[in-house]
Amino acid sequence: MKLQSYALGEWYTPPLDGSPIKDASTGETIATVSSDGLDFKAMLEYGRTVGAPALRKMTFHERAIMLKNVGLALTKAKDELYELSYQTGATKSDTWVDVDGGISTFFVYSSKGRREMPNQPWYVDGDVEQLSRGGTFLGQHIMVPRRGVAVHIDAFNFPVWGMMEKLAPTLLAGMPAIVKPASSTAHLTEKAFKYMIDSGVLPEGAIQLICGRTGDLFDHLTCQDVVTFTGSASTAHYLQKHPAFTEKAVPFVAECDSLNASILGLDVTKDSPEFDLFIKEVVREMTAKAGQKCTAIRRTIVPRNLVADVKDALIARLGKTTVGDPRAEGVRMGPLASLDQREEVINRINDLKEYCDVVLDGTTEFDVSGGDYKAGAFLKPTLLYCDAPLETPEVHSIEAFGPASTIMPYDTTEDAITLANMGEGSLVASLFTYDPEIVSDVVMGIGAYHGRLVVLDRTSAGESTGHGSPLPHMKHGGPGRAGGGEEQGGIRAVKHYMQRIAIQGSPDVLTKVTNKWVSGSKELEMDAHPFRKTFDEIKIGDTLHTKERTVTLEDVEHFANFTGDTFYAHMDEEAAAANPIFGARVAHGYLLLSFAAGLFVDPAPGPVLANVGLEGLKFTKPVYPGDTIKVRLVCKQRTARMNEDFGEVRWDVTVTNQDGDECANYELLTHNTRVQ
Repeated sequence: MKLQSYALGEWYTPPLDGSPIKDASTGETIATVSSDGLDFKAMLEYGRTVGAPALRKMTFHERAIMLKNVGLALTKAKDELYELSYQTGATKSDTWVDVDGGISTFFVYSSKGRREMPNQPWYVDGDVEQLSRGGTFLGQHIMVPRRGVAVHIDAFNFPVWGMMEKLAPTLLAGMPAIVKPASSTAHLTEKAFKYMIDSGVLPEGAIQLICGRTGDLFDHLTCQDVVTFTGSASTAHYLQKHPAFTEKAVPFVAECDSLNASILGLDVTKDSPEFDLFIKEVVREMTAKAGQKCTAIRRTIVPRNLVADVKDALIARLGKTTVGDPRAEGVRMGPLASLDQREEVINRINDLKEYCDVVLDGTTEFDVSGGDYKAGAFLKPTLLYCDAPLETPEVHSIEAFGPASTIMPYDTTEDAITLANMGEGSLVASLFTYDPEIVSDVVMGIGAYHGRLVVLDRTSAGESTGHGSPLPHMKHGGPGRAGGGEEQGGIRAVKHYMQRIAIQGSPDVLTKVTNKWVSGSKELEMDAHPFRKTFDEIKIGDTLHTKERTVTLEDVEHFANFTGDTFYAHMDEEAAAANPIFGARVAHGYLLLSFAAGLFVDPAPGPVLANVGLEGLKFTKPVYPGDTIKVRLVCKQRTARMNEDFGEVRWDVTVTNQDGDECANYELLTHNTRVQ
């Protein structure tokens, strides 16, 4: 079978056979891969002129619904994807991480897109900045989709998740993508890609696929394009030398392998729950995906007095790991992705042996469960020990990208911090301790060198996703050797594919550009009370000025006794007079909110279904008994709800006193029915 690419809206079959893709367990050739004949310049132009305009027309909420529907289509295909995944050497649990994890990422970004982003094509970033004394010249950052194509170059170890964790924020941002999977597992990526195309959900040109080499693709990149890369640091450094990055400043986001560490805290004893949790996690990270994870534990940092116990426990647990064909009964670890990969890992383990003692050697031939050692890329776990890791920099720079880890002893927490940082930048570290002081020291000590820190103890372990599981909500990336990039991390990842622009102008200009009312811009007189208007009838800037109400001492005392809030500033004249802020008895802040609602609420049933929240509350000036207050209510923002018969209205509420001074300000959120 020749793998196909998807270019210019069509499936493309290369004219000649390409490089073979082999079953990782049997060595059988299952497909060939080649990109010969593809017009890479045309693919980029097609994405820019067809896919990009279509995506930019959609709002964030529409794109979020699109992600959900693609995820649903892939969910129906999971069984077929599972079968193909076995050919890559993945066990069933490995496959869940890859296939289900990839689909889940689409669902998470779909949810976040609807909850955290506006129902419009641009994103307002941060607060308004006042640039002039009188408030007539303001600034606001907004973000718009870049007008190029995102090129995603993925690694072999997660052929589905690796594609989808990049595609989810890209498509949500409104940017088309070209996916280039690693050739050795591209058949699984191609199958998942076909289901995405066949779903009919994505607009034309939104995604394209290159199975094979990228040819002269980089030569045709522009400043509006983005390249993301997952793989080795050496390959990333090579790619970054291309003129597209050095001369055109094309953004390059790299997520590279790193020598991640797991630290066992000094407070832990052999009988502590954290000891057993640590052993289980190290073994899991050594054997999941046969150690072919950029987040796997390569360095096991252990208090010197526990080294012997850790060695014994790891040997015993690793001895229960059955290695073989993942389709065979009882297999807990499958093969590496290819024979070339096995040779590479053995070579790196041999390099480490020059500086380490061998605790458990998995590099020799063995009987494989349900498979043949010579035909498949099988390898047993290898455990090494370096007695003087602080004086042996090589163990912090040689990575065996397979089921191998090196035990490193330490004497003080500061030594453990130094050892972790000697990796010169890691995606993730984990810490097993029940001592919050150790946690605090380690966070401050290693934070600058790591993208993520997982702290596990008897409280969190039961629900934890573990050391090596990147989640869509949290950043995936790290400094230095780890590539310096930041993928995922919720909406942060979406911003990689958008351009931030600073808009400066009058309040009216910012209101128009952001579709969000800015203080100082025009207020629109309404022909009806705002609570009598449906969501679709309300306009940005619609304003209600209420009648006045005088706050009496009786109001303050009644509110205090009724609610139980008898704080001295409301009830004790002498104590309140001594307060440097108030100088006399004052009304409760929450009394002001209640009176404000009484001034602007229209009580009869109508388009307003509910008050669903209050944000940004500030009490800016005390209100004293005898003061008279009134309210200005302005429609600040409207957010239509996809597939719902109501929308959310955000109101700016300002309470002022008889002198026109602001006493309180907040944003009120209501749900209003749509026009029926």
